[in-house]
Amino acid sequence: MIEIDLSGRVAVVTGGSSGIGLATAELFLQAGASVAICGRDGERLARADALLRDNFPDAQLLAARCNVLDDCDVADFAQAVSARFGHADMLINNAGQGRVSTFADTNDDAWREELNLKYFSIIRPTRAFLPMLRNTAEPTITCVNSLLALQPEPHMVATSSARAGVLSLVKSLATELAPQRIRVNSILIGIVESGQWRRRYEAQAQPGESWDDWMIALARKKSIPLGRFGRPEEAAQALFYLATPLSSYTTGSHIDVSGGVARHV
Repeated sequence: MIEIDLSGRVAVVTGGSSGIGLATAELFLQAGASVAICGRDGERLARADALLRDNFPDAQLLAARCNVLDDCDVADFAQAVSARFGHADMLINNAGQGRVSTFADTNDDAWREELNLKYFSIIRPTRAFLPMLRNTAEPTITCVNSLLALQPEPHMVATSSARAGVLSLVKSLATELAPQRIRVNSILIGIVESGQWRRRYEAQAQPGESWDDWMIALARKKSIPLGRFGRPEEAAQALFYLATPLSSYTTGSHIDVSGGVARHV
């Protein structure tokens, strides 16, 4: 197993209070990095903060309430990171859920909301942290995206379109920021276990049907070759690879974390 020591480095994880973001924060703390997480839900953020401090008593950790779509919130978060740690080396942009809708039932407001979320959850944190990233030795920006970017679904038309745009944005950022030594990459996830899927299980499962049985049946219905949903830590491991010097010659690229669902070559 390859181990990496990130002592002295600072990782910033948006949407870090649950799921993939929380699992990513744990990996960075395990590697010795200082970590700053943010989230919109104050109670969920407090639970994540307590969990991480219990698991890593000596961790250098900052948890701040922040809506990444709000310029002032993001500026305040960046200032808090600067005041606490003095710099940032790795930015993980992780935010946003999927919107189930077809073209026929997606109105203008829904389109604006979806495009705003997918684009500006990356644009605003990236803009805010760029000054700090430019002043560190091996800066990276890594984004959580979806396989929908390459493989759109008609029942998720707005999300698929926005995800494709994010893929293009990542490539453009990678090209523009390469002369500044800032690497920019993304992961493309399929279905990953989350609170959203747990809630669907509770609402849809048959009496006596376990989570594992429900999940396996749904994975079969969705033709996932590996026969299950992904786990947050599996997506986090791909993010960790792209954000650290383990991938020092990779930029403008992506890792497929979809369990084999991708149909393209």
